[in-house]
Amino acid sequence: MPLLSQVRRNVCRGRLLRCTLPLTLLLFLTVGLKHLTMDCNLAHNNDIPMESCMTSYYMALNLSAPGEKNCHRIIQGDTDEVRRALIDNLVAKKKRAVLTDWDYINLTSDCKLFRERRKYIMFSLSKAEQDFPVAYSMVIHDNIEMFERLLRAVYTPQNIYCVHVDKKSPESFLQAVRAITSCFDNVFVASTLESVVYASWRRVQADLNCMEDLLKSNVQWKYLINTCGADFPLKTNVEMVKALKSLNGHNSMESETPPNYKKRRWEYHFEIKEDSDTIVLTNTRKKPSPLPVQVFSGNAYIVVTRNFVKSLFVNPTVKKFIAWVKDTYSPDEYMWATLNRFAEMPGYMPAHQKYDTSDINAIARLVKWESLEGDTNKGAPYIPCTGTHRRQVCVYGTGDLNWMVQQHHFFANKFDPKVDDNAIQCLEEYLRYKSFHPTENIF
Repeated sequence: MPLLSQVRRNVCRGRLLRCTLPLTLLLFLTVGLKHLTMDCNLAHNNDIPMESCMTSYYMALNLSAPGEKNCHRIIQGDTDEVRRALIDNLVAKKKRAVLTDWDYINLTSDCKLFRERRKYIMFSLSKAEQDFPVAYSMVIHDNIEMFERLLRAVYTPQNIYCVHVDKKSPESFLQAVRAITSCFDNVFVASTLESVVYASWRRVQADLNCMEDLLKSNVQWKYLINTCGADFPLKTNVEMVKALKSLNGHNSMESETPPNYKKRRWEYHFEIKEDSDTIVLTNTRKKPSPLPVQVFSGNAYIVVTRNFVKSLFVNPTVKKFIAWVKDTYSPDEYMWATLNRFAEMPGYMPAHQKYDTSDINAIARLVKWESLEGDTNKGAPYIPCTGTHRRQVCVYGTGDLNWMVQQHHFFANKFDPKVDDNAIQCLEEYLRYKSFHPTENIF
């Protein structure tokens, strides 16, 4: 009997094994598929996605332009498609509903829903990007929708973003900006806000306020990029990171020997007329600059290292120079350019004229000046603007996109959805596709 009992037990075990193996395998496959599904589920992903998930993520987060326009052909320079888009824009901009301050205040009452509806990428797309955080100083004063679309275009969770809002902006605009920034751990409004006057020191101070706040953040960012509300990116974050690494610790900005007509901007004392928000020339001549290099000409837009930013607040000679430029005209157009030629500044370029850098050669900003537009076959630096002009600067149209995406610049200025929203929509579609397909080039 004991032997029989043992045989029976062994038979039962064999049957149990045969029965449980398929069940175990089924359970394993079910759990495995569940985890695989969760790994490709945006709701469960906070890490770098697997390569196999990229297509499904893109399908969920693509920013395909609305309507019948073909952005692929527009960006390739198809003249017929560009012409159709320009005609479409004339009709569409009359009907287009613009998102208002109050729309954003209401949309952000549920942050999770806001991020989902607006299709923010809430995870790093690569290890290279995750290990190379970038800081942004974003100076704005109006057009809440344009700001939010700019933020969405450059947003990644490893970067850090400071937003400076002009004190003169409507209260509803500031509320809307605060509402948007409250939905992200790494986006914030500057702790000190300035009442910005065009061509005055306060425009520089706005950036400095953000820079100081960004240095206090826990994010160990490598480079800083500053933007305004009329900018839009031409590169994905991973493309910017690659380009920043190739700078090898140098800065990138326009910095050239100035023409004589610009010199009065820093040779004379200027004052702000508070009643009209303008800056006026006085007869008071200024003392020479405290820097041991000449003053160089540039623009407001810069790409600089973290150590460059640190030096602005600790280097005694630099602090004297910053104090010296405060009563000059449009100091943002030469302060950065001059500091970048001072040997004590990290990432500097030598002051010799051989190292002069034009805005075309710097990577910070692509701008079309009306006075320089023309036939490139006859020596003009760029073709005519297909949008309109504001303060002699091109506000881009759809026809500018093909030329634009071939340039090496990080951002272009100016864009305005009221002028040509098709241009912005096609850039949104183009950049989002490239973000998820960095090695493909279908555009």
